Amino acid sequence: MTSDPRINSLMDQANQNFLKKRYREAIRFYDEILSTNPENLNVLNNIGYAQSKLKEYQKAIEFYDKALSIDPNDMSVLLNKISSLRKLGEYKSALYYCDKILNDNPNYNLVLYHKERILFSLGEYEQSISCCDNILSDYPNNADVLYDKSCNLAMLDQVQESLDSLEKAINSGSQFKTKAKNSKSFEKFRENPRFLELIS
Repeated sequence: MTSDPRINSLMDQANQNFLKKRYREAIRFYDEILSTNPENLNVLNNIGYAQSKLKEYQKAIEFYDKALSIDPNDMSVLLNKISSLRKLGEYKSALYYCDKILNDNPNYNLVLYHKERILFSLGEYEQSISCCDNILSDYPNNADVLYDKSCNLAMLDQVQESLDSLEKAINSGSQFKTKAKNSKSFEKFRENPRFLELIS
């Protein structure tokens, strides 16, 4: 909070709209704050995040870049930028930022999570599995990562290992049955009895 009651009120209204998923309204209030304080890092980050929620990733990145010109090492902004780059399919750029962070923080799990998904999209399945294993060493029951690892193993035709990982993911959350049913990663498993049993 600032000492300016008007700014505090605008921030409060912006945040309330954001929480209610009224992102365009939230952006309107954030914009008003920026007209007074154009270098407000939190507001720039929040607008970027609201834009990404609207799937306007290019606009989001523009705001993250403005924030990073003020503080190039702000972790929250960097993570949000990686996410938007990934969703835009700009994998090489997203990977660059992941590696920049991991260089100093090799076990930063949130960054490893982005990285394993980027590597999967690039077809770098073994490297992606390595990132998954790093996360799973801290969080062995992380269902999202177990599922991603299973997809990577499937792409490498490591059938039993893939199904072992998929089974663990499904045991943590039944939504992974539906995901696996609809995933192209498991195309080759469509007649595998164990796979069919897991997704039934």
